[in-house]
Amino acid sequence: MTAGTIHDFEATTIDGGRLRFDELAGKVVLVVNTASACGFTPQFGGLESLWQSRRDRGLVVIGFPCNQFGGQDPGAEAEIAQFCQKNYGVTFPMMAKVAVNGANAHPLWKWLTDSAPGVLGTKAIKWNFTKFLVGRDGRVIRRYGSVDKPADLERDIDAALAA
Repeated sequence: MTAGTIHDFEATTIDGGRLRFDELAGKVVLVVNTASACGFTPQFGGLESLWQSRRDRGLVVIGFPCNQFGGQDPGAEAEIAQFCQKNYGVTFPMMAKVAVNGANAHPLWKWLTDSAPGVLGTKAIKWNFTKFLVGRDGRVIRRYGSVDKPADLERDIDAALAA
Protein backbone atom coordinates (compact mmCIF):
# COMPACT_ATOMS: atom_id res chain seq x y z
CA MET A 1 0.00 0.00 0.00
CA THR A 2 1.32 3.40 -0.91
CA ALA A 3 -0.09 5.86 1.56
CA GLY A 4 -0.37 9.50 0.71
CA THR A 5 -1.56 10.88 4.02
CA ILE A 6 -2.16 9.85 7.61
CA HIS A 7 -5.81 9.46 6.63
CA ASP A 8 -4.91 6.22 4.83
CA PHE A 9 -4.22 4.41 8.15
CA GLU A 10 -6.00 2.89 11.07
CA ALA A 11 -4.79 1.61 14.42
CA THR A 12 -6.04 -0.32 17.42
CA THR A 13 -6.85 1.82 20.45
CA ILE A 14 -5.48 0.95 23.87
CA ASP A 15 -8.88 -0.46 24.85
CA GLY A 16 -9.13 -2.67 21.75
CA GLY A 17 -11.23 -0.40 19.54
CA ARG A 18 -10.28 0.94 16.12
CA LEU A 19 -9.25 4.43 15.09
CA ARG A 20 -9.56 5.21 11.41
CA PHE A 21 -7.35 8.20 10.78
CA ASP A 22 -9.64 9.41 7.99
CA GLU A 23 -11.95 10.36 10.88
CA LEU A 24 -9.33 13.00 11.74
CA ALA A 25 -9.43 14.73 8.34
CA GLY A 26 -9.15 18.47 8.87
CA LYS A 27 -7.44 18.08 12.26
CA VAL A 28 -3.83 18.73 13.20
CA VAL A 29 -2.38 15.53 14.66
CA LEU A 30 0.61 15.07 16.94
CA VAL A 31 1.73 11.41 16.94
CA VAL A 32 4.12 10.31 19.70
CA ASN A 33 5.76 6.99 20.61
CA THR A 34 5.51 6.74 24.39
CA ALA A 35 6.90 4.71 27.27
CA SER A 36 5.88 4.50 30.92
CA ALA A 37 9.34 4.07 32.48
CA CYS A 38 11.55 6.45 30.53
CA GLY A 39 13.40 9.60 31.52
CA PHE A 40 11.13 11.41 29.08
CA THR A 41 7.91 9.96 30.57
CA PRO A 42 7.06 13.27 32.29
CA GLN A 43 6.37 14.59 28.78
CA PHE A 44 2.94 12.97 29.17
CA GLY A 45 2.02 16.02 31.26
CA GLY A 46 3.06 18.44 28.53
CA LEU A 47 1.31 16.40 25.85
CA GLU A 48 -1.89 16.44 27.92
CA SER A 49 -1.53 20.21 28.32
CA LEU A 50 -1.22 20.66 24.54
CA TRP A 51 -4.30 18.47 24.04
CA GLN A 52 -6.37 20.30 26.65
CA SER A 53 -5.44 23.78 25.45
CA ARG A 54 -5.80 23.19 21.71
CA ARG A 55 -8.21 20.32 21.05
CA ASP A 56 -11.13 22.74 20.61
CA ARG A 57 -9.10 24.36 17.81
CA GLY A 58 -8.51 21.03 16.07
CA LEU A 59 -5.44 19.41 17.67
CA VAL A 60 -5.44 15.68 18.33
CA VAL A 61 -2.57 14.17 20.33
CA ILE A 62 -2.16 10.41 19.85
CA GLY A 63 0.18 8.27 21.92
CA PHE A 64 1.56 4.92 20.77
CA PRO A 65 3.19 2.92 23.58
CA CYS A 66 6.32 1.13 22.44
CA ASN A 67 8.63 -1.27 24.27
CA GLN A 68 11.47 -1.23 21.71
CA PHE A 69 13.75 1.16 23.61
CA GLY A 70 15.28 -0.25 26.76
CA GLY A 71 12.18 -2.31 27.55
CA GLN A 72 10.65 0.81 29.08
CA ASP A 73 6.99 -0.05 28.46
CA PRO A 74 6.65 -3.78 29.24
CA GLY A 75 3.11 -3.67 30.66
CA ALA A 76 -0.14 -4.71 29.04
CA GLU A 77 -2.38 -2.06 27.50
CA ALA A 78 -4.65 -1.86 30.57
CA GLU A 79 -1.64 -1.24 32.83
CA ILE A 80 -0.26 1.42 30.49
CA ALA A 81 -3.62 3.20 30.27
CA GLN A 82 -4.01 3.18 34.05
CA PHE A 83 -0.46 4.46 34.56
CA CYS A 84 -0.89 7.32 32.09
CA GLN A 85 -4.22 8.42 33.56
CA LYS A 86 -3.21 8.06 37.21
CA ASN A 87 0.21 9.71 36.98
CA TYR A 88 -0.31 12.30 34.24
CA GLY A 89 -4.08 12.67 33.84
CA VAL A 90 -3.85 11.54 30.22
CA THR A 91 -7.15 11.87 28.38
CA PHE A 92 -5.81 12.13 24.82
CA PRO A 93 -6.18 9.03 22.64
CA MET A 94 -3.74 6.22 23.36
CA MET A 95 -3.25 3.32 20.97
CA ALA A 96 -2.31 -0.30 21.57
CA LYS A 97 1.40 -0.98 21.95
CA VAL A 98 3.25 -1.09 18.63
CA ALA A 99 6.70 -1.49 17.14
CA VAL A 100 7.93 1.71 15.51
CA ASN A 101 11.10 0.26 13.95
CA GLY A 102 11.98 -2.88 12.06
CA ALA A 103 10.10 -5.43 10.00
CA ASN A 104 7.16 -5.47 12.44
CA ALA A 105 6.78 -1.69 12.65
CA HIS A 106 3.21 -0.47 12.43
CA PRO A 107 2.52 0.76 8.87
CA LEU A 108 1.72 4.25 10.16
CA TRP A 109 5.19 4.49 11.72
CA LYS A 110 6.84 3.28 8.51
CA TRP A 111 4.98 6.04 6.66
CA LEU A 112 5.86 8.69 9.27
CA THR A 113 9.57 7.89 9.17
CA ASP A 114 9.57 7.79 5.36
CA SER A 115 7.76 11.14 5.27
CA ALA A 116 10.03 12.90 7.76
CA PRO A 117 13.47 11.33 8.16
CA GLY A 118 15.53 12.30 11.18
CA VAL A 119 19.02 13.75 11.48
CA LEU A 120 21.23 13.01 8.48
CA GLY A 121 18.30 11.30 6.76
CA THR A 122 17.99 8.44 9.20
CA LYS A 123 14.53 6.94 9.18
CA ALA A 124 14.61 4.83 12.34
CA ILE A 125 13.09 6.16 15.53
CA LYS A 126 15.98 6.64 17.97
CA TRP A 127 14.11 6.64 21.30
CA ASN A 128 10.84 7.10 23.13
CA PHE A 129 8.86 10.32 22.72
CA THR A 130 9.76 11.01 19.11
CA LYS A 131 6.98 13.22 17.78
CA PHE A 132 5.47 13.87 14.35
CA LEU A 133 3.30 16.91 13.62
CA VAL A 134 0.78 16.28 10.86
CA GLY A 135 -1.17 19.09 9.20
CA ARG A 136 -4.87 19.34 8.49
CA ASP A 137 -4.17 17.92 5.01
CA GLY A 138 -2.80 14.70 6.56
CA ARG A 139 0.81 15.31 5.54
CA VAL A 140 3.76 15.40 7.94
CA ILE A 141 4.92 18.90 8.76
CA ARG A 142 7.85 18.07 11.01
CA ARG A 143 9.56 15.43 13.12
CA TYR A 144 10.80 16.16 16.65
CA GLY A 145 13.21 14.22 18.82
CA SER A 146 12.81 12.93 22.35
CA VAL A 147 14.53 15.96 23.85
CA ASP A 148 11.99 18.33 22.25
CA LYS A 149 9.54 19.07 25.05
CA PRO A 150 5.86 19.41 24.16
CA ALA A 151 5.97 23.14 25.03
CA ASP A 152 8.73 23.55 22.42
CA LEU A 153 6.23 22.53 19.73
CA GLU A 154 3.61 25.15 20.57
CA ARG A 155 4.62 27.65 17.87
CA ASP A 156 4.59 24.99 15.12
CA ILE A 157 1.30 23.54 16.37
CA ASP A 158 -0.32 26.97 16.50
CA ALA A 159 0.88 27.71 12.95
CA ALA A 160 -0.57 24.39 11.75
CA LEU A 161 -3.87 25.11 13.50
CA ALA A 162 -4.02 28.55 11.87
CA ALA A 163 -3.37 27.16 8.38
